[in-house]
Amino acid sequence: MNFPTTAMPRRTLPALVLACLLAASGWQTAWAEATPRVKFMTSEGDFVVEVYPDKAPKTVANFLQYVKDKHYDGTIFHRIINNFMVQGGGFDAKFAEKPSRPPVRHEGQEALAKGGDKNTVGTLAMARTNDPHSATAQFFINVKDNDFLNPTLIPPGDPVPRFEYQGQVYENTPRAKLLNAPQLFGYTVFGKVVSGMDVVNKIKSVPTGPGGPFPSDVPKTPVLIKSASLIQ
Repeated sequence: MNFPTTAMPRRTLPALVLACLLAASGWQTAWAEATPRVKFMTSEGDFVVEVYPDKAPKTVANFLQYVKDKHYDGTIFHRIINNFMVQGGGFDAKFAEKPSRPPVRHEGQEALAKGGDKNTVGTLAMARTNDPHSATAQFFINVKDNDFLNPTLIPPGDPVPRFEYQGQVYENTPRAKLLNAPQLFGYTVFGKVVSGMDVVNKIKSVPTGPGGPFPSDVPKTPVLIKSASLIQ
């Protein structure tokens, strides 16, 4: 079989190097553009979070849609525990729960396997019930390293030859049993605070007590999210 004989344009070595550098620069620019940032304006000051669609695409898309829909505007941080986390995005200042869309599938294990962040200081994760796949609009920001919230990665194999969890070793465990174990899901980290962590630290330190339907951990003076807007 005959192939086309048209030669590729020749480039000198320096030109090739320059082309590679420009290509890399373009890739880095595209990467930066694909890393959205959201600015939160609150009654305690402003902070910015960066989210990672390459690590948790469904979770990020869900979060950004709430941002675009202005869902978070006028909501409060309704649960604040110093030395743990601050949680918000679900209730307005009168503790009325805002309507939400259907839950998003849990992506914590996949995100971690892709090199995503663990639940460390400043990271952003989805709040949920005991059902791993129940996250909707509420999120929290870790204000300390919360290792116990991290997803547990499952080793390859079926059955899994050896699996260790909380100091116990399990051998030849059916993979489906591990994949469906709620305690192994942890919480999906999908972003982190990139500026204004001093504001988050201010929020975590506000006095709390009972409020609305909650028996504890509610700011005595509401911490309001005035707006959340996409800035990149």
